[in-house]
Amino acid sequence: VFGLSSVAQVVLGRQNFGQHLNINLGFGIGVTLGIHAAGGISGAHLNAAITITHCILGNLPWIKLPAYLIGQFLGSFTAAATVFGIYYDALYDYCKGNFTVTGPTATASIFSTYPAPYMSLPGSFFTEFLATVMLLLGILIIHDEKNNRALRGTEALLTGILVLGIGIGMGMNTGYAINPSRDLPPRIFTAIAGWGTDVFTAGHHWWWIPIIAPTLGSLTGVFIHKIFIDFHNLPVTGCGNEKGQTAVEVS
Repeated sequence: VFGLSSVAQVVLGRQNFGQHLNINLGFGIGVTLGIHAAGGISGAHLNAAITITHCILGNLPWIKLPAYLIGQFLGSFTAAATVFGIYYDALYDYCKGNFTVTGPTATASIFSTYPAPYMSLPGSFFTEFLATVMLLLGILIIHDEKNNRALRGTEALLTGILVLGIGIGMGMNTGYAINPSRDLPPRIFTAIAGWGTDVFTAGHHWWWIPIIAPTLGSLTGVFIHKIFIDFHNLPVTGCGNEKGQTAVEVS
């Protein structure tokens, strides 16, 4: 709701009520609050790509995957419906009731991501892939018990800042979906709510990239962290003095 409504305000307000940074902040705040809301209950699986990665790594039983995916789908779909209701009058005023995916009064991008007109499919795929690699690397570093992890209690805030950073640096090409659960359910909602099947054909049938690229990027991010960081960390019980001394020297 925070993320999509921030996009709606920027687009429908014709950038008189915010700029691109507002969208990045909206999604960062939404992620932070989502982690606080669901972290103690379910681990705050807000991203299907990360949930699938946990199943592949054996950190989450496969039998739980459908429940997590359904929860993510319903949350994102309901968020799209909520924002649609909040900005229903503004949508009609903006496009005179003609809901379009492309063109000067396009509004489908309020709810789901679409590539910029200059983007090729390979370029779009690589952008989403790399952005999700950075997302996973950031999350793993924040929670790395054997490394210089974040202070306890700050993980949600730092993850929100991480999403903010990805949006600031990698949002121009494709809108940084980096999450199948964030992109597909609102896309389905827009198909039902009046935008039609164009939401699946626009951008050279772009819709599948925010599903596949983040999933592969998530797995790759875990692999990179394992190879270049985790395997080189000393066990927690055996490195207290050394790392403590390093911390003192840096201070």
